[in-house]
Parts: sequence; C-alpha cells; structure tokens
Amino acid sequence: MNENKRGRFVGYSLGALQIFIGLTAIAGGFGLVSDPSGTKMNIPLDWLRDSPFTNYFVPGLVLLIVNGVGNFFAGIATFLRNRYAGTMAVAFGTFLMLFILIEVEFIGLRTLLQPLYLILGLIELMLGLKLRKLVFTIPALRRQAATKI
Repeated sequence: MNENKRGRFVGYSLGALQIFIGLTAIAGGFGLVSDPSGTKMNIPLDWLRDSPFTNYFVPGLVLLIVNGVGNFFAGIATFLRNRYAGTMAVAFGTFLMLFILIEVEFIGLRTLLQPLYLILGLIELMLGLKLRKLVFTIPALRRQAATKI
C-alpha cells in the first residue's frame, strides 16, 4: 500500500473511531449530567463510595465535554485532514485511557465497557501517532527528494 493510500486509510479509520467515541461519550455524559444519581442509567450511586465524588455530575461532565465533544470535533478535524489531527488523537486517546484507568481505580472493574474503551483509547493513540508520522515525515521526504532533482 503506498503512503498516500495508507494515510487515507489511517485518517478514515481514526476519524470514524473518534466520531464513535465522541457520540457514545456524549450520550453517556449527558445521561450522567442530567441524572447525577445514575438511576436512569442503572448505575448505582454506591459505586462512588470510595471516590471523591458524591454523585455522577462531575465525572459525567468530563465524559460529556472532553471524551464526548472533544473526540467528536477531533474526528471532524481528522476527516478534514487538519495537520494537528494526529496530535489531537494522541491527546484524546491518552485522556480516554487515563479516564478509564482512574475510573477503575475508584469504582473497580464493573462493566465490559471499561476494558473496551481502554482498548479504543489505545487504538486512537496508536492511529494518532501513525497519522502524525505520516503528516510530518512524508512531506519532508518529498521536499528533500525534490531538491535533489
């Protein structure tokens, strides 16, 4: 696969992943912010017993804004081929993994969604690194080759 096709494949895969993460995090975050008791989402408030939170409002707000809206707009930037899309993916993938690891530390492993989103965050991080490499190295190689002709 040539570099141009590989770059498009990485970009489309990453953008779709970011939009998926963003939309699902917006839905989950909105659910927690609109009902901080967790009742409507069948999430027991008792899970927060060993955490610094008394309800799900703050974790839901972070989920909604950073993981949700942030990933959604990062996905749009990826599809628009913004030169910082890879860097945004690295940042949001890292944040998602940290969010999940901190969540598991405080409430324990409660659902299969936790390891799933940890893996999705890792994939987002890896695709972001790959996209950054493609964006920042290939144009430099092309300029270097052009000066030799």
